[in-house]
Amino acid sequence: MQELLQQWVFNPTVGKLAVALFGLILVAIVVRIVKESFSVYLKDNEVRYRVRKFINFVGYLAGLMVLATVYSDKLGGLTVVLGVAGAGIAFALQEVVASVAGWFAISFAGFYNTGDRVQLGGIKGDVIDIGILRTTLMEVGEWVKGDLYSGRVVRIANSFVFKEPVFNYSGDFPFLWDEITVPVKYGCDHRLARAILESVTQETVGEYVEQADLAWQGMLKQYLIEDTTVSPLVTLVATDNWMEFTVRYVVDFKKRRGTKDRLFTRILDEFEKTNHRVQIASMTVHLVETPVLQVRIAEKKEN
Repeated sequence: MQELLQQWVFNPTVGKLAVALFGLILVAIVVRIVKESFSVYLKDNEVRYRVRKFINFVGYLAGLMVLATVYSDKLGGLTVVLGVAGAGIAFALQEVVASVAGWFAISFAGFYNTGDRVQLGGIKGDVIDIGILRTTLMEVGEWVKGDLYSGRVVRIANSFVFKEPVFNYSGDFPFLWDEITVPVKYGCDHRLARAILESVTQETVGEYVEQADLAWQGMLKQYLIEDTTVSPLVTLVATDNWMEFTVRYVVDFKKRRGTKDRLFTRILDEFEKTNHRVQIASMTVHLVETPVLQVRIAEKKEN
């Protein structure tokens, strides 16, 4: 029994396994200590997230180097084994392989980055983490109206970037065009209404115009795309019921709902100051209660 134990203890394979486990444990400890140390000094969430991701990546490389160093004399045979089993592994784990390929595409082809708002796999949300196999989103919308968080965290396989369109709301151009419609009664001063809408829109979203214009010039240099204006635009259409003004403007992709609230509030305030020269139009349907019908049936007298 003692001889068997000695053979087991001094077995080169067991020794290499012990060294490999010790090396991996040491790497894991060092990675954890470094991440906790940086987390104390880094206050910015985005910087802290990226540093932790980089440290994890360096830890994986260090672990692979430990294994390669310990089993360097076995790498030749390991290559042959992996070559034979490669086809079977690729077929059995094709979804995993596709997700890893998707991670490479996301990382190096610029599909999206953390912090971007995207629609992926039919789900819209903000990217809060990009892993090797899955992208994690904080969901936006669904039963919540407007571009507000629903509270659900969604994890989507990275392979979806090869299967479905990826809608990026904030990639190269971190602004969106949005519109509101304002119905105005016939007989009102349409010129004054247009002037009010142009003034209010410029006052509310004018801060975005200069930034959006710089971002759009960058888009023109990068893509074959037609030039357009990012300044607010007010247009008028005469309908059967009222004069319909459409206000088009650029806005930060995360501030659509709040911007609409400020626009409508200011528009209503300014319309009230015109002393009924400009009024919001609306269609009101009034249902009148049906009067009670009293029916009298005369009885025929018999002779």
